[in-house]
Amino acid sequence: MIRFKNGLVMTLEGGCEAEKKEVWVEGDKVCFVGVPTDEQLKNAVFEKEYDLEGDLLMPSFKNAHTHSAMTFLRSYADDLPLQDWLFKQVFPMEAKLTGEDVYWFSRLAILEYLTSGVSASFDMYFELDDYVRANIESGFRTVLCGAVSGEGENAKVLEERYLKYNGIDPLISMRLGFHAEYTASRELLEGIAELAEKYKVPVSVHNSETAKEVRECIEKYGKTPTRLFDDLGIYKYGGAGFHCVHFAPEDMDIFRERGVFAVSCPGSNSKLASGIAPVTDMLARGVKVGLGTDGPASNNALDMFREMYLLTVLQKLRNNDAAALPADEVLKIACCASAETMGLADCGCIAVGKAADLIVIGLKKPSMQPVNNIAKNLVYSGSKENVRMTVIAGKVRYLDGEFFVGEDAARIYAKCSELTEALKKR
Repeated sequence: MIRFKNGLVMTLEGGCEAEKKEVWVEGDKVCFVGVPTDEQLKNAVFEKEYDLEGDLLMPSFKNAHTHSAMTFLRSYADDLPLQDWLFKQVFPMEAKLTGEDVYWFSRLAILEYLTSGVSASFDMYFELDDYVRANIESGFRTVLCGAVSGEGENAKVLEERYLKYNGIDPLISMRLGFHAEYTASRELLEGIAELAEKYKVPVSVHNSETAKEVRECIEKYGKTPTRLFDDLGIYKYGGAGFHCVHFAPEDMDIFRERGVFAVSCPGSNSKLASGIAPVTDMLARGVKVGLGTDGPASNNALDMFREMYLLTVLQKLRNNDAAALPADEVLKIACCASAETMGLADCGCIAVGKAADLIVIGLKKPSMQPVNNIAKNLVYSGSKENVRMTVIAGKVRYLDGEFFVGEDAARIYAKCSELTEALKKR
């Protein structure tokens, strides 16, 4: 067993209170939470003990929407409108990628996730064999989201991937998904709806990210992307909509009725001037909300602290209300709701039998002092510098600046720089 002692524990089972407790981990699961008795300590056998020295142990963050391997495009095509950025810069560069490129660029993203206290990503990309290999070798948890687009035959490709990657490794799972309405033919949309019905599973997709996307969908189909997806049966078993910036009340009602998560990406949406998602309106109407960074080409960071801050302050600004979307709610969105978005119900809180996906937050930092309210400190003044440790499935993958991912970080940096320069010349 692994023992975490002499610290504060925020379980997030209920509120965001932090209490003096211990957490014990057996294998990849939490096996004890509380204050042990002398008898329990006498009988326990620990392989490793971590003295938290007053620091905070809490559930890890989950990045509910990203494109990890796009690290190679970080700061490459900034300060452009989304459509120009995507079609004139991103897609042409992505067309040059090999599986080996995706492997190394994904390993770089994983290092950044670990420093931000992120234990899992809901990732939409391609060259999946190499992406999966990068995650397995790094010991990182990921949920694949199908990135298919184009014509109807690609529904079969999505099904093949869905069957192939689910169960391939304890850290890997896959959900049905596709890129977006505007990159999919009607036949592909219908094929994906058939898959959702066949397997009775959720489907996730970019949805209503820009006003242009929504306007053109209405011009083409006479309805919003959300109404289109629902009418086709794509959302019959739930799923997730990524971004959901230009969202009508009818769209929100569909999400609530179908149990679809709206995943907000405030950093990316702000940087691309896509708009501010109506998150408080969604929550008021009973829509479940997750939080993601989007990819490192549009954000450009993979930093959940920044996303939490932006999520709350942009809602306060949008509503002209400083009380809108309080810190406690944002913290639970980042840790718990985002896990549920990805189908990782076991990873959302610290409790006996739950997955041991944990982080240690150093409280002896200027930004964490004084400790009037830990949850508010985390959301309003916290940053990646406060993350001391990231644990995934009971294994320490990051500790005080050192990575334990089966590869030297310096080599990953060098390899990614080399491959990025090669890509530019292809």
